Amino acid sequence: MQDRYEIRWHGRGGQGAVTAGVLVAEAAILDGKYAQAYPEFGAERRGAPVKAYTKVSEKPIYSRAPIINPDIVVILDPSIDKSIYMEGLKENGMVLINSSKSDDEIKALIGRNDVKIAVVDATHIALDILKSAIVNTAMVGALVKVVPLATLDSLEKALHETFSKKVADLNYQIVKTSYEKVKIIN
Repeated sequence: MQDRYEIRWHGRGGQGAVTAGVLVAEAAILDGKYAQAYPEFGAERRGAPVKAYTKVSEKPIYSRAPIINPDIVVILDPSIDKSIYMEGLKENGMVLINSSKSDDEIKALIGRNDVKIAVVDATHIALDILKSAIVNTAMVGALVKVVPLATLDSLEKALHETFSKKVADLNYQIVKTSYEKVKIIN
């Protein structure tokens, strides 16, 4: 693990981007790391583009500034304008995208050879298990598989601290499924 990861989440209101960022931060803290999670939005409404930020570090974090140059971009909804979610992504950074498209289509969509690309069909997983297209926990499971931000045990604890037992159990099932199904395509 590098000393610090800065993650920017891109989704739409109602998809759970803010909650996803918080879950990763809480799980990282349970694992003994330092973390922050916070949203950036104005008078948003369901379906409007939303950004959220998560910072995970081995050392204390003092800044709450927006993440301009993220190490990782997590895209819950790839229909959001690419110029928004790719803006500022560091060279050798990572894109984690929710998609059922082919590897070649995703590579063409991202359009950069200097970043790692991970993909998971979070929508399919969420619909299958939760019967709803709320993809946040599927993206969380995929993220912790490709980047060592938190353990599955800590994620399970964070889910149970956040949701009722039934909802937490279903979402942990989603986390584990996406953890198993995410793939790096380049």
